Amino acid sequence: MSFCFNTSINVTHFIIGGFDTLSRPIAVGVVILITYLLAVLANMANIMFIISDKRLHKPMYLLICNLAVVDIMYTSSCSPTMIGVLLAGVNTISYMACLIQMCVFHLGTSFVLAVMALDRFIAIIYPFQYHSYLTNTRVLVLTFIVWFVNWFFMCYIPATVVPLPHCSSRLRYTFCDFAAVLRTTSVNPDKYFNEVAIVAFFVLFFTFIFICLSYCGILLFVKLSSNNEKKKIGSTLVSHLICVTVHYCPAFVRIIFTRFGVVLTLEERQGLLIGAVLGPCLVNPFVLN
Repeated sequence: MSFCFNTSINVTHFIIGGFDTLSRPIAVGVVILITYLLAVLANMANIMFIISDKRLHKPMYLLICNLAVVDIMYTSSCSPTMIGVLLAGVNTISYMACLIQMCVFHLGTSFVLAVMALDRFIAIIYPFQYHSYLTNTRVLVLTFIVWFVNWFFMCYIPATVVPLPHCSSRLRYTFCDFAAVLRTTSVNPDKYFNEVAIVAFFVLFFTFIFICLSYCGILLFVKLSSNNEKKKIGSTLVSHLICVTVHYCPAFVRIIFTRFGVVLTLEERQGLLIGAVLGPCLVNPFVLN
């Protein structure tokens, strides 16, 4: 890629060019629209069901409700933009809206899944002390802390781009991803990619290792359990592992592995990015119910 080091322009809008080479944009747009609507409706149904049924006002369901809120925000950060480009031909976005989109997109669910793994660990290993260890109040406090940490990392990523001069207003990707916006600046992006990769590495691996350790502890406990308990615990673990897999696999490939030599074409990166946006948000409400 060439860099325009000696050029600087005032950018008020970005042009989204990630779908320019698509041969069937309407078909892709319809698929994204249907998937997005299903994801939002399923997550909203989960939230309303949990709120309306007082018997579900328990730590585990509060965490599921929190995950549903995060999923709705995450997929809504960029899906409407992609749908607008593909179905309505609206391929511009204001600079401020782009930064907000980038910020919300990097919300992620890593810390939320880590807290849910902790909840299942305590519930299975210490079933009799569970309700004294994890009360609704403590879960709400823990959720607030998770949101605070998430917002910190969310704001750090866009903050690295804001002071940089731009030499282009055309985004190579399908929405305002950090990589897309950074590539419109007149600086060598490698330094900034590496900095963000370090932050992402810390977040992804810290939470992933925490989740793995939690599940390893549960699996060791399962060996000592009766057959009936094994089936019950197994069904719980499978649903959570599905959520963890659909979240972490695209993230590891897209953010971490590409920094260590894995080469993706632009089309492969676009597909992985869209899958990461829509996949987990659609799967989670149907698995965790």
